[in-house]
Amino acid sequence: MASLVSRQGRQFQRYNTSGRRLVVGCIPYKLNVNKPSTEGVDKRVEVLVISSQKGYGMMFPKGGWESDENIKQAALREAMEEAGVQGDIEGKLGEWRYKSKSQDIIHEGIMFPLNVTEELVRWPEMDVRKRRWVSVEEVKKYCPHSWMIEALEKLVTRLRHQSMLAEKQILH
Repeated sequence: MASLVSRQGRQFQRYNTSGRRLVVGCIPYKLNVNKPSTEGVDKRVEVLVISSQKGYGMMFPKGGWESDENIKQAALREAMEEAGVQGDIEGKLGEWRYKSKSQDIIHEGIMFPLNVTEELVRWPEMDVRKRRWVSVEEVKKYCPHSWMIEALEKLVTRLRHQSMLAEKQILH
């Protein structure tokens, strides 16, 4: 059973050697099995976006990486706290630097794919965030964070490559 309380405070927060706060996030995704495989991964993949705590925007779960957890534990915690999903963390998509919206500082963001296996009915931030499954194209149109769109493009490229490899194995 997941805790229904989000971690608070920054006493365990990690920073890089330049003093930038380390932020870890994930792109929760699933493949829509109701769409034919002939449509390609780009059309079959759905990603889960969340609103900001103020109730607007379209983004992926992310937050501070704390000293008492490894990086994948941090990504899983953020997905559960902010989006109410659990699943399998896959290989890192990359690292990005981005400017904080609320402060004049730069954060270092590290993103992972999260292949969703469970959607929770109740989760810690369900009263302050909305979640919604959307298409890749919708995220590209409406997500205000260019670094998150870049991470999504890396995920789609990776899924496309994996799909092509799987098809080749089936044919041989």
